[in-house]
Amino acid sequence: MNREVLGIFFLFVALFGAALLFSTGLQSPILSLTNSIKSSYHNTTASIDKSYDEHFAQQDTIIELREKLKLYEESHLLLHQVATELNALFVENNSSFKVKPKVELVRTISYIKFGDINKVWIDTPAFDTSKVYGLVHKENVAGIVVMKEGRAMALLNGALKSSYAVYVGENKAPGIVHGLNTRELIVEFIPTWIKIKEGDEVLTSGLDHLFFPGLKVGKIVSIEQSQGYQNAIIKPYYNASNPDYFHLIKSIR
Repeated sequence: MNREVLGIFFLFVALFGAALLFSTGLQSPILSLTNSIKSSYHNTTASIDKSYDEHFAQQDTIIELREKLKLYEESHLLLHQVATELNALFVENNSSFKVKPKVELVRTISYIKFGDINKVWIDTPAFDTSKVYGLVHKENVAGIVVMKEGRAMALLNGALKSSYAVYVGENKAPGIVHGLNTRELIVEFIPTWIKIKEGDEVLTSGLDHLFFPGLKVGKIVSIEQSQGYQNAIIKPYYNASNPDYFHLIKSIR
């Protein structure tokens, strides 16, 4: 029985092959189907090749633009300092200064502890471990850098110990800013006789030699009185939710 079935099968295959060889009517739909499959295959592979080439071309372009952006941000930061110094020079009219700032691009390695977004390890060459350095993201102050366990640790704005000198508002009321919570900072020790108001901008004063004068920190959202001083709660410009690259200010002059 099996031999008979096998014989019928081979006979059918032989008849089908002969019909396919000599019958154009049967060849046409078969060839059409195979050609369609081949066409789809080549279109798919061509599309993949094109996407592959475009991906790497875009990747090269992205890398190039990122490098240019890094150079732009560093140059912009340096120009900001020069402009501030020149404005002060014009006001004073008899000032003399020597501009030799040192700014270095640094990269975030990782969070120090999960759940605390305001403390990160950064990758930077060796520096003076006894000093504190300013950290900037674009034109906005991001925090400070200190040494911990032989490594460079960034205390971003939200960290309680991230503090530096600032001016508040148009009257340049002096104060010290540090982290308050994950969303806000506080400027303390603002003299009560200097008027400040909600919406005033907070800028670095440069008096602590950590930052250039005039870098942006944030805006006042509320004011409170405290033991002969006034404190300002501010919303910072820098958002610490996605730390990546920063500029480390190694010296301001």
